Amino acid sequence: MDYLSKRVKSMEESATLAMTSKSRELACQGLDVINLSIGEPDFNTPEFIKEAGKKAIDENYTHYPPVPGYQDLREAICLKLKRDNLLEYKPNQIVVSTGGKQALANCILSIVNPADEVIIPVSYWVSYTELVKLAEGEPVFIKANVETDFKITAQQLEQAITPRTRLLIFNSPNNPSGSVYSWEELKSLAEVLSRHPQVFIISDEIYEYIIFTGKHESLASFPELKDRVALINGVSKGYAMTGWRLGYVAAHREIAEACNKIQGQITSATSSISQRAALAAMLRSPNETPEIQIFAGGHDVKMFEADVRYH
Repeated sequence: MDYLSKRVKSMEESATLAMTSKSRELACQGLDVINLSIGEPDFNTPEFIKEAGKKAIDENYTHYPPVPGYQDLREAICLKLKRDNLLEYKPNQIVVSTGGKQALANCILSIVNPADEVIIPVSYWVSYTELVKLAEGEPVFIKANVETDFKITAQQLEQAITPRTRLLIFNSPNNPSGSVYSWEELKSLAEVLSRHPQVFIISDEIYEYIIFTGKHESLASFPELKDRVALINGVSKGYAMTGWRLGYVAAHREIAEACNKIQGQITSATSSISQRAALAAMLRSPNETPEIQIFAGGHDVKMFEADVRYH
């Protein structure tokens, strides 16, 4: 008998996780595998963060936490957003989730209705389309090419918006292209979006700290857009905490409350141990940690070696 829903039948398996599983399988066979499928930092979780996680166990942070996250962690996230992004949020605008992917899913399910159009610039993280399908929305793609450094233009965005457009999923620094939008480029997109108030924006900024040239900028920094932007981030990339599974959304209170409602019915709160470790992380910028400094330094050395070879 066929018990599966049309919803799940329309979804594809996560290509990223499938490739990662295959690479691990080959590695177990003794093969030397370079796994480019998953965004895994090339260093381990810093010691001070691991110590905070161990201390949390000893201090009996082993009970149900609040669904949106501990108050002090949400306050620390607000401090981080002010410190690193010059953005003002209150703790009741923050929802801590089991990874950035859950934060993203919560937002999409909060915003998208059946048959709504969701604009996704190409290239994109493969889970975007499947989460949109889960919400019964319709992905609409804007293809960016090498001439624009794989970034969409204001003209392309304007042409893609229709009366059915409900959401733009925007990702900078971009996975997988690595492109980083400048403030001027974001400003041109913001001018388009300001003319279409029905379009909400999810800004996926999880790769904020994995950047080697230029400066990270956020669409949430434009006052005319801020209430329409749900900023997705987490500790996986910048602090090498992929296995701790902790992300968050910062958004207008109405959106945050909707995400909290959905999360409360699916997973409830994020691991209490991970939250205490993330609190220690948030209070210190990744740029202050030796591990990410070494990581960035290794990139600079490799780029210098490549430059020497090609000259």
